[in-house]
Amino acid sequence: MIQNTLRHEELGLTNETVLDMYRTMLLARKIDERMWLLNRAGKIPFVVSCQGQEAAQVGAAFALDQDKDYILPYYRDMGVVLTFGMTAKELMLSAFAKAEDPNSGGRQMPGHFGQKKNRIVTGSSPVTTQVPHAVGIALAGRLDGKDLVTFVTFGEGSSNQGDFHEGANFAGVHKLPVIFMCENNKYAISIPVEKQLACKNVSDRAIGYGMPGYTVDGNDPLEVYRVVKEAADRARRGEGPTLIETVCYRLTAHSSDDDDLVYRTKEEVTEAKKNDPVHTFALYLREAGILTDETEQQLLDEITTIINEATEYAEQAPYADPEAALRYVYGE
Repeated sequence: MIQNTLRHEELGLTNETVLDMYRTMLLARKIDERMWLLNRAGKIPFVVSCQGQEAAQVGAAFALDQDKDYILPYYRDMGVVLTFGMTAKELMLSAFAKAEDPNSGGRQMPGHFGQKKNRIVTGSSPVTTQVPHAVGIALAGRLDGKDLVTFVTFGEGSSNQGDFHEGANFAGVHKLPVIFMCENNKYAISIPVEKQLACKNVSDRAIGYGMPGYTVDGNDPLEVYRVVKEAADRARRGEGPTLIETVCYRLTAHSSDDDDLVYRTKEEVTEAKKNDPVHTFALYLREAGILTDETEQQLLDEITTIINEATEYAEQAPYADPEAALRYVYGE
């Protein structure tokens, strides 16, 4: 399966960096799994899952400049926001809808990431609205003479929305430093990808907007890192935007309110789990001599402690005062 166990070195990545990538993927997975348990126990109202997409998210986020680039994630992007500095505690505060939730003070559903200090731009419930926002931030950065790239993600279903096409067209015309990354997880809620696209790949649409388009294995964080890094370098050189499609698979139902067996089979999901990126990347690291049984156990113990502390803190934290519901809605 792995052709060359030193692929990360060819990309200029150290052993420590790829181990950190794996840790972030594993942290995202374990937070997500805990949230499902909390939801089924009646303690949190909603989960929209990242499981199966961690490699694309973390591989891409590691390719960006975490000190100056802006990210506009969509609702599954736990791996992206963890890489950019959001913590397990903050994600749990959001899940429990507590006052300290950095995304919205407990106002919005989970997955509406936003944190000014880490340049995570708030998303909204209508899908794809983050795309023209990313283009606008890229334009503002250019007008201010800033060396920044904006990185925006969305599902393949969102690539059919007008917001995507308008944003991509504007970015292409003005050669703005934007990376459009579609996380193609095969289902727009219940609609399979073959009923969404007339073209073979989402990336085929890039030519219409005067930008390069690439389709890559979204289960391979190193391949995603390579392509996103090239796109970021290209953007910084003033050569314009790139459309990247990362092909992956959503391993859970669309959300905690969805019954995915209505539109796909257990056998299909079981087959997809053979390519679970958390497991396949761990195998790569083992073959490279980077991950051992001892190292993996240490990571699991550390992550379990982090998640236990985050869960306990968030569960005990206070809710917002009722009066806070109107804050930032009307002029004060």
